[in-house]
Formats: sequence, structure tokens, C-alpha cells
Amino acid sequence: MVDNKWTLLVHGGAGIILRGALSAEQDEGARAGLTKALEAGSTLLANGGSAMDAVAAAVIKLEDDVHFNAGRGAVFTYEGINELDASIMEGATRRAGAVAAVRHTRNPVLLARAVMEHSPHVMLSRDGADAFSREQGLEQVEPNYFATPERWRQLEELKANKLDYYDIDMKYGTVGAVAVDQHGNVAAATSTGGLTGKRWGRIGDSPIIGAGNYADNRACAVSATGAGEFFIRLGVAHEICARMRMLGEDAKLAADHVITELGQLGGTGGVIVTAPDGTSIFSFNTPGMYRGRATSDGEKYVAIYGDE
Repeated sequence: MVDNKWTLLVHGGAGIILRGALSAEQDEGARAGLTKALEAGSTLLANGGSAMDAVAAAVIKLEDDVHFNAGRGAVFTYEGINELDASIMEGATRRAGAVAAVRHTRNPVLLARAVMEHSPHVMLSRDGADAFSREQGLEQVEPNYFATPERWRQLEELKANKLDYYDIDMKYGTVGAVAVDQHGNVAAATSTGGLTGKRWGRIGDSPIIGAGNYADNRACAVSATGAGEFFIRLGVAHEICARMRMLGEDAKLAADHVITELGQLGGTGGVIVTAPDGTSIFSFNTPGMYRGRATSDGEKYVAIYGDE
């Protein structure tokens, strides 16, 4: 059934993002990046494209934007390496694909999709994922493509201050998108460089289906951003969908409940959620979250701070 209605949400991370903490260039750049992502995805949806194509297109734009911690502009590990994680899922079949700690694929979200569509697996990692990427003919880049001076400065500051290998200012720049298309199908995609100074092969929630990403036509599509260890422990993305499907909660009630529980455990972050009926919400327990929404009704919304 086609009803010509569609919805697209994007995020570029959540954290201690306060007015005055960002420079004018950072504020304007982030808003421009979110707008480009919305335009890329909404153009497809408006022309009858699938939710899967839309979330991939939106996340590609964010991966290519140095203002966000995904793709080009990703943070460094403690050893000074960019290791990238991504996942994607469609709600109609609940097929999913994910990659962890890849180093050579320009757009990790496309590699996650290739895993879903062209392999018998859900998740690939490290050298194997990079080899699969080459076999699939995806665009390869040298590792220094992802590196930026600002991310290197952040790593040096972390080491100098002995900040325990974590992104202490909590400006998580993980990116993601969720969408429902004109056929009522939902999809979700998430991509990240992880935490500044991560060690020992650490992998967060972004590539883990059910934690940082989930899509189910019976409930909703979710993409998360924040303190990944807590999102993994709670299975945040799946938990929201499960509450909607099994308890009959709407998207806002389900998401707010899970984010409240996240906070009670000591975790911070947020989610974007959309349901097959077009309902869409943002839920976060941080001062800000880079976020945006576009709909078939003509809504175009981009925001950063909590009071927007």
C-alpha cells in the first residue's frame, strides 16, 4: 500500500552541547551537515524510494562531513588510528548488516549494507571486513583520509590530561538516520568512529543490532548515540521497539522510559525513533543532540540544543 507519506530523522550525536560551547563555525557547519543529510534522504523518499535507500543516503552525507564522528572526521584510538563501526537494518524483513573496526572503506554504512545484502552474515570486523569491502568493489581510501587536525588535538589533550581513555566532554558525534517510506516500511542506520582514545579493540553499541540500531515494521526504527557501553547493556534500540510492540506504548513513551532507565544506570545519550505510521520522536538525557527531521507534510527541522 502506498499513501505518499514519509518521514526521515537524522542525528549527529548527543552530549554536553551547550549554547556558547560551540563556535559559530561549528554550529553552522553541523546544521549544514544535518540539512544535507535530510535533503539526500528526503529526495529519495519523496520520489517513492525505500526507507533503506534513504537512511543510507543520509548517513553517507554525515560520514563525509568532518563535523561528525563518523567516516571522515572520526576520532582516534589511543594508538592514533581511525577505526570505524556501522550498521543498517530494514524493518520489513529484519535483515541487518554491521561492520566493526574497519579502516579503509570511505563509507562504512555502505559496507554494512553490503554485509546484509551480499553475505550470509550480520557482522564482520577488522581485516576481514576490509577484505570483504574490496571484494564488493566499495570505494577504498588510505587511513589518513579519515584523519583531521581537530580529532588529533582531542586525542593529544586526552593523553596529556590522563583522562582514562574516554571522550570526557561527551560530545558524542555518532551519526544515524531512521525513516519510514511511502510503503510503510522502516529502516535504520548508524555509523561512528567510537570514543576518543578507545583501547584494546573496544567496540561500542553502534554496530550492534538491538543496541545502537534496530528496525521492525511491527514497531519502529531506532538509531542511538551516546555512552555505548550502557546502550549495549540495556539493548536500548530493541527495548524501545519491544515496548511499542508488546506493551502498546507509543514511540515517545517507550523511548523516554528506556532513556530514563539508561540515565539511572549512569548512561547518557539519545535516540531517534520513527514508526510505520510516520510518528517520529527524539529522546535524549543530555543538554543537546544534533538532530533533524523532514516529512512529506513539508516539515524541515534542524536543531542542536535541548531548548530548540
